[in-house]
Amino acid sequence: MLRVTVVESSRRTVTLRVEGRITGAAVEELRRACDVHTFAEEVQLSLELADVSFVDAAGIVLLKELRSRGVGLMRANPFMAEQLKDGTSSDESRVT
Repeated sequence: MLRVTVVESSRRTVTLRVEGRITGAAVEELRRACDVHTFAEEVQLSLELADVSFVDAAGIVLLKELRSRGVGLMRANPFMAEQLKDGTSSDESRVT
């Protein structure tokens, strides 16, 4: 089960708290939630990932895609942060 909650919202920034598992159908659910909040190019979206208990391979692909689009990934647990690394220092610095 996945739960996505808006924890901060302004004209320029949105932070979503993601809780649960990013697997199966939840991957598309998270994609849609992110798309809703980034319809305007000037909005900086961040995902707070501290309460994510598991991410499958499709979820990791989505998170990498979101990161490449400029979405901030915050408070990822060490295991998830390691999975999100792809060998470049600029990407590693974006996962906190």
